[in-house]
Amino acid sequence: MPFFPRTHLLAAALALTPGWAFAQHEHDDGHLAPEKFGQVHFPTSCNAQVQPVFERGLTLLHSFAYARAAKVFEEVSAKDPGCGMAQWGIAMSYFHTIWGPPTEDEFAAGRTAAQRAAAVGAPSDRERDYIAAIGAYYQGDEHPARVVAYEKAMTGVAERNPADHEAAIFQALAILGVAYNSPPDKTYARQKEAAKILNHLLTVEPEHPGIAHYMIHSFDYPELAELALPAARAYARIAPSAPHALHMPSHIFTRLGMWKESIESNIASARTAQAWIARTHAGATAFDALHAMDYLEYAYLQTGQDEKAREIADGVAKVTSFDVPQFAAGYALAAIPARHALERRAWKEAAALTAQPATFPWAKYPYAEAIVHFARAVGGARAGALDTARREVARLADIQAALKGQKGFDWSTQVEIQRRAAAGWLARAENKDAEALALMRSAAALEDSTDKHPVTPGSILPAREQLADLLSELGQPAAALAEYEASLRSAPARLNSYDGAAQAAERAGKKQEAKAFRERLVGLCGGSVPDRLRLAKTAAQ
Repeated sequence: MPFFPRTHLLAAALALTPGWAFAQHEHDDGHLAPEKFGQVHFPTSCNAQVQPVFERGLTLLHSFAYARAAKVFEEVSAKDPGCGMAQWGIAMSYFHTIWGPPTEDEFAAGRTAAQRAAAVGAPSDRERDYIAAIGAYYQGDEHPARVVAYEKAMTGVAERNPADHEAAIFQALAILGVAYNSPPDKTYARQKEAAKILNHLLTVEPEHPGIAHYMIHSFDYPELAELALPAARAYARIAPSAPHALHMPSHIFTRLGMWKESIESNIASARTAQAWIARTHAGATAFDALHAMDYLEYAYLQTGQDEKAREIADGVAKVTSFDVPQFAAGYALAAIPARHALERRAWKEAAALTAQPATFPWAKYPYAEAIVHFARAVGGARAGALDTARREVARLADIQAALKGQKGFDWSTQVEIQRRAAAGWLARAENKDAEALALMRSAAALEDSTDKHPVTPGSILPAREQLADLLSELGQPAAALAEYEASLRSAPARLNSYDGAAQAAERAGKKQEAKAFRERLVGLCGGSVPDRLRLAKTAAQ
């Protein structure tokens, strides 16, 4: 019998018994299930006895299981101190190519490992190439410049070792790292370059975790997502023991509005993440689990499963300790309650949110805390608590100004989108309708010009959907319908967009379009509409 006979109890179980329950389940049949992380082939000059362990560390690295990978490479180094590539692996474990810059402690540990790798050395030119490449990252001051230096170095490794598939795969990941740390390019030239490298190797190494993983990241954009669907379906099969491998397919499922698949993916990911930390962080919640739960919350809300969404939000509210209090955890901790309130139009609830738990290092991640201020601002404006809305809009402006000019992913722009949208609702509450429309249009245009960070399934509220909501309130149903349709192209199968589009089409006299959107809405919610929509309709009558 599965440990969770009702999947919607996942959040509460994670919060209340995050370690013991999973560890117990693993031992139900008297032994641990064999781990499966995929297959890699990476010959080294290290002792033959440590080669399988080294390659296991590499499979973990390709699924971004960085902490576990580092421990495995440390084990290799302990058994074979002359293996410079073991120190290379440790250094790579602190270089989170796509996530963002390492912390000061992570950078220091990675640089030490890179220096040790160079000092130990290696007998082959190929291995020395790898060691020099990671060494290039740990030089200089700014993360984006270091990412570029690493990409150039890995391109050289791949060119000098054309038969080395790992070199090509790491080159593709390095290209994606540069793309993620550069201004948005709507041609996705770098992403397509990486995908071309990976696609060439797909049939050669079908069980390689990195190929499927990085294909998903290459195509994690509305215009390209369908191209990654085969990789999304393959990755969880290739590495079912890795929480990130179980979660990553939901990036593409979310982009395509495949909510059932996203829910299944993230339930499996959260369970596995908790099982991983059961022995090392008793009573804690895994950041990988929180990350998966953000995607779960989003999917449950889009399908009208509000009770399951509430259990996720309530479970997250009970979380007090973490395996690693890093940025993905902070983002989820802020996003989940904000989504839960705003998607349900619970404006007073949104206006009362606070960043929890207070013990989390929020100061390190102001862009995550900004989500709470955005929710409070919108909630305050929509609930008539205008003093709250004004304070929170001002706070967003302060956070945006502090983030402006920072290197790497452009969080400043993301916060500015939130500020403009919240200021738009405030202007609407103050009966400044022209100003409200101008602000909301600028928020939507700015959001169109950028891309989301891979940490999130999507905007807390899409700016163009908010623009459509505003136009609808202002008695412009035809214009609202056009904006809902535009929003659905980049954020597909959203419940509130379907509902808003149906109402706007009805008011605009487009009966057939209204009927089509209502049918999509009912299909999205499994044959009925959620209580929140019925209650809202009753209140409006």
